[in-house]
Amino acid sequence: MDRHLENIREDVFRRNQGEAEFHQAVTEVFESLEPVVSRHPEYAEAAILQRMCEPERQIIFRVPWVDDSGRVQINRGFRVEFNSALGPYKGGLRFHPSVYLGIVKFLGFEQVFKNALTGMPIGGGKGGSDFDPRGKSNGEVMRFCQSFMTELYRHIGEHTDVPAGDIGVGAREIGYLFGQYKRITNRYESGVLTGKGTGWGGSLVRPEATGFGAVLFAQEMLRTRGAGLDGQRVVVSGSGNVAINAIAKAQSLGATVVAASDSSGYVVDESGIDVGLLRTIKETERGRISEYAERRGRGVAYVAGGNVWDVDATVALPSATQNELDAKSAGRLVERGVVAVAEGANMPCTAEATAIFQEAGVLFGPGKAANAGGVATSALEMQQNASRDSWSFEHTERRLGEIMVGIHDTCARTAEEYGQPGNYVAGANIAGFVKVADAMLALGVI
Repeated sequence: MDRHLENIREDVFRRNQGEAEFHQAVTEVFESLEPVVSRHPEYAEAAILQRMCEPERQIIFRVPWVDDSGRVQINRGFRVEFNSALGPYKGGLRFHPSVYLGIVKFLGFEQVFKNALTGMPIGGGKGGSDFDPRGKSNGEVMRFCQSFMTELYRHIGEHTDVPAGDIGVGAREIGYLFGQYKRITNRYESGVLTGKGTGWGGSLVRPEATGFGAVLFAQEMLRTRGAGLDGQRVVVSGSGNVAINAIAKAQSLGATVVAASDSSGYVVDESGIDVGLLRTIKETERGRISEYAERRGRGVAYVAGGNVWDVDATVALPSATQNELDAKSAGRLVERGVVAVAEGANMPCTAEATAIFQEAGVLFGPGKAANAGGVATSALEMQQNASRDSWSFEHTERRLGEIMVGIHDTCARTAEEYGQPGNYVAGANIAGFVKVADAMLALGVI
């Protein structure tokens, strides 16, 4: 990293102290940008980098709610509206005890580049709360969501900021949030939230889109080496929405997904994960991954508290949470013959793990490219809402496929243009940055 970029990064760290995940995301982007800055001095003159690292708006608010015992509980809510140069802020809401400002800013910063790569007219933002929906009753989740939206509603809108789901925020939570927004505003503004139920403004394929998209990106990377997913041994981390749909798509393309996980441990099923059973346990019953092994029966192993990356794989799809795959796990995967890694989650590989994969020549798809299918399909949902239309599953899935191929090709072409062929991290960072930077230049100093 040259001195100019280093100085800007140091200033970002100074102004955002204690936000380790945000620092990591900024560093990962800056490490790709030296050839861009040298080729485009106008970006430095307009302080594009400094402006891009400073959110346009950061909102923090109190969320009081009453639990089933009648006790008042207090959580903290966040919405970071990072960059609207390309369109209204777009990005999910995460409900998880780990949520704090640094995580929301890291996710929002990543979202700016991710959304730019889709080619859709959407800016970047992110939000959430340190509320944990796990173990809560439906009534408690509803009351929390209603309180959360009672503050958030004044900051969002279909032309302003369009949240969606993320970890801890699924169709149930989106329904409660949308209901409260409708009640407060007296408007059926379908485009204000995405990830809605298909019976009331949602899009087919949206639940599947992030997992499907990550697999499609992996498939495109493998094709550059004359291969595909057919016959590959795949390990997926996580067992939430992204992971389940990644498993389903990978197996539909001929791969065998042998492992999945949750925070309690992981399962190994050498015959291939039974997606229907896993979906029932995790999505319908909200159970634990250990129950999969109990109900699947003989030949399926459950490892309590283990690391799913101890399981051999030729293709790895980290789809749980940030920094879940470290250098030690990356080294082991390389030793055992992994050929491709596509990030289904946001920044699930540490910087050291990413470097190990790249140095070993492993095809590596960063999250801002590989998991962009979710937000791309959210933008397709916004299109349908705006036109009061509803598309078929086949049409929407075809559009998702076209977008993911386009993202892959953009990353590959940009990496080649800037002298780093095959480096999807550099390609994604540079392509996303240039698109947003050019829009910011056109709009003036705002």
